[in-house]
Amino acid sequence: MSDAKSIVWFRQDLRIKDNPALLAATELGEIIPVYILDEENAKDYSMGGASKWWLHESLKSLNKSLDGKLNFYKGDARKIIKDLCEKNQISHVFWNRCYEPWRISRDSSIKSDIESMNIEVKSFNASLLWEPWTIKKDDGTPYKVFTPFYRKGCLNSHPPREPLEKPNNFRFTDNQLESISLDNLNLIPEIDWYKQMEPFWEIGEEGALNCFNEFLDNGISNYKDGRNFPAKRFISRLSPYLHFGEISVNYIWHEIRNGPEDRNIDHFCSELGWREFSYSQLFTNPDLPVKNLQSKFDNFPWVDNDHLLKAWQKGLTGIPMVDAGMRELWQTGYMHNRVRMVVGSFLVKNLLLDWRHGERWFWDTLVDADLANNSASWQWVAGCGADAAPYFRIFNCVTQGEKFDPDGDYIRHYIPELKNLNNKYLYSPWTAPSDVLSQAGIQLGKDYPNPIVDLSESRNIALDAFKSIGQKS
Repeated sequence: MSDAKSIVWFRQDLRIKDNPALLAATELGEIIPVYILDEENAKDYSMGGASKWWLHESLKSLNKSLDGKLNFYKGDARKIIKDLCEKNQISHVFWNRCYEPWRISRDSSIKSDIESMNIEVKSFNASLLWEPWTIKKDDGTPYKVFTPFYRKGCLNSHPPREPLEKPNNFRFTDNQLESISLDNLNLIPEIDWYKQMEPFWEIGEEGALNCFNEFLDNGISNYKDGRNFPAKRFISRLSPYLHFGEISVNYIWHEIRNGPEDRNIDHFCSELGWREFSYSQLFTNPDLPVKNLQSKFDNFPWVDNDHLLKAWQKGLTGIPMVDAGMRELWQTGYMHNRVRMVVGSFLVKNLLLDWRHGERWFWDTLVDADLANNSASWQWVAGCGADAAPYFRIFNCVTQGEKFDPDGDYIRHYIPELKNLNNKYLYSPWTAPSDVLSQAGIQLGKDYPNPIVDLSESRNIALDAFKSIGQKS
């Protein structure tokens, strides 16, 4: 171990184990661990309320793992990193790479600034199984379809690296650093709706590991089929932990493939592959969060209707499967993946509201809000993205409920006003006779809304709209 003094800049890698930047700096000498809330460079991509709440709790956990030595800053990371280097005789700066376009631009600028000061900068891949620029077709162009991207590109590439062990010990510098407190980052939203989310999550590195072990014990064995049923716990719920880097995707990959391969493990790994595909799309198309990948959708006749949008956001559309999903999101900061597709399809293909409204609402309310995944998934469900669902694929919100919530447990949990309605009418209460509604204690329009659109009529209008842009192009 040398006399080197290194800044370790934590970003979306809020863990100790399998953290390449932290391990490299620790092996070299003294460290100054730093977290910077940089909303000046993030601008429109500053974190939403749910993500900020999660980040606050995650940083609290990480700080504890670092013996309370994590230094917090708020502002332009370019100025803060440069100032720290000048004042503390820094020899090295280490970080793990992020892939949002604004971060790539900023980090490149920081690297140039620091290297001009004769300080060594080292960055590592700690968030992805494969770097997005390494998975390409034989002709050197990026893949636009998921299956060949994953099956031919990823699985035929070099295997993901083995996870690293956590450092044996830390040597923290004794420099006096002008940092602020975690509370002074002001991450906790003024509206205390986040308090209802707290019971659903154990945030931090230990919580991530517990969540993963729970999935290995009880979820993976029936993942391929069970993941479609929102009332069951066959999903991993690892997405927020992966986004904030509280658990390493390399660790997950190698642990889950440690035993005999089966259809459930293969399917779960393909979901990790979709995450990689989303990052590849964002890297190749920096405007992914705001610009249609398929330009013909620039002519799509979106509806501008704030009333419809607010009803969707609040889970008051009168369509139980949609409303249950939107209420799950508000209450837990999460939504089951099957239901995400249903509510997304309803927004863009029944209400004809621009997919970007959905992208921004999810950005603010999801604890796993991730720029690549969120943008790619919304473009997929809208039909305008890479490997997108075809325009005529419009989820039937009634049959989706009947098929994937057959006992009505999911709907009844999040829409208690419908708890006494029998399953024949639970998924479409507007079809129930008045005496059935009366026996269930429901008055439509008062206890639960009438549908804000007719599903069949709105489907036909959507099909005509999608056909029209095809003809124009």
